[in-house]
Amino acid sequence: LAAEAVSCLNRAMVALRDIWEEIGIPEEQRLERTDVVKKHIKTLLDMMVAEEESLKERLLKSIALCRKELDTLCRELQLDPFEVEEESTILQMEKSLRTRVEVMLKQKRDRKQELKTLQEQDRDLCDILCTAPFCIDSNAVPSLEDLDRYRRHLASLTAEKEQRREEFVSSKRQIILLMEELDHTPDTSFERDVVCEDEEAFCLSTDNIAALQNLLQQLEARRSLNEAVCTELRSRIAALWERLRVPVEERESSAVH
Repeated sequence: LAAEAVSCLNRAMVALRDIWEEIGIPEEQRLERTDVVKKHIKTLLDMMVAEEESLKERLLKSIALCRKELDTLCRELQLDPFEVEEESTILQMEKSLRTRVEVMLKQKRDRKQELKTLQEQDRDLCDILCTAPFCIDSNAVPSLEDLDRYRRHLASLTAEKEQRREEFVSSKRQIILLMEELDHTPDTSFERDVVCEDEEAFCLSTDNIAALQNLLQQLEARRSLNEAVCTELRSRIAALWERLRVPVEERESSAVH
């Protein structure tokens, strides 16, 4: 390259000399113009060297920033420190570090987004089951183990919700039938919530499920008591029929009641 540059310079200087001679420029001015050519060449080369030095500095600065950011990301993501091949060139090292930073930033975004999604699901389940939310730091980047534990926790809550929902629907159906049979109108706010409120809006807390079972047991006990009273009254009526010698036709007309 240097030889080619010298050759180009020699050709250019010969061409300039011929032009200067043809024009008739004096020797003193030729020397001045030659000095200008030298300065132009030096300035150009110095500028090119400075640009490449600037590129080198930018690459080294990028490497330092990437190393610093990687250290932070490794701590946040709870990963082992990233090791780069020290024997690689500056350009290769910069590209490798920058690529790794981009990959880890995506991992960070993905984990934060999944955490946000899991927390939204958690809030919905907690509202329905009246339970405390899962304990996790919303500001920190969750580890893979944290996310897996969170997913398993929500799966357990979802199964619990479905079990309580089935229990609620079954008990509600029995309660409505018992109230109709007993000619009972819901007279408390809880009874109205059970009978009238939308099933999806009913809070499936442990207290509500317990209160639901208690209401069902009370209605069943009342029906049993009423049945016992009816049996006793029927027995007394039958005994009175016998004592009064009521005709069979009259007995049968009253039996429908």
